[in-house]
Amino acid sequence: MVSQSTENLKAICKDVRADILKMTAAAGSGHPGGSLSSVELLTALYFNVLNHKPEEPNWPDRDRFILSKGHVCPVLYSVMARTGYFPLEELMTLRKFGSRLQGHPNVKVLPGLESSSGSLGQGLSIANGLALAAKLDDKAYRVYCLMGDGELQEGQIWEAMMTAAHYKLDNVCAIVDYNNLQIDGKCSEVMCLDPLIKKWESFNWHVIEIDGHDLDQVLKAYEEAANHK
Repeated sequence: MVSQSTENLKAICKDVRADILKMTAAAGSGHPGGSLSSVELLTALYFNVLNHKPEEPNWPDRDRFILSKGHVCPVLYSVMARTGYFPLEELMTLRKFGSRLQGHPNVKVLPGLESSSGSLGQGLSIANGLALAAKLDDKAYRVYCLMGDGELQEGQIWEAMMTAAHYKLDNVCAIVDYNNLQIDGKCSEVMCLDPLIKKWESFNWHVIEIDGHDLDQVLKAYEEAANHK
């Protein structure tokens, strides 16, 4: 992949946002909110950070991405289409019968996915497994996992946080979309996560706090995460 300038990335983000609204409107259902809040995070990742080959989705040395909050798959489908995994026209089949673009990612039907997702709380555990496999196989690929903040109320996430620290998995990058919203209301009212940064740090993670809609901050954070050992 050829890295894009910040200005080009901003333009791509606008297209991705339009894709999300058109897809969910055509489907008459879906999760546009959580998708829209992750646009810059995934656009920067797929266009400038991931070492991947859309034309060869099973390339052994590719970086891996796990969408733990699988309900926001419209943003993932958009960036995958725009990086060449499948035709843009297919985006309008979201949630349609027989479509490869189901309401949650299905690894069995869509090349380029690393796992199916839907049940929240499982993504970081999957990412840890892939990262540990890379260590055991002496591979250089990295693993990225996007989670929602409401999802952090799942106990499995905290077990996975301990696991990554115990095995020193510096090749896994956990991304939390901290938008303070979940299906039942504000996270702070349903089950407060604060102080979230201190909690992650207490589990021996290197934490980088950014404005997830600021592409400069997003790109710098990915670079810092990759260089941190």
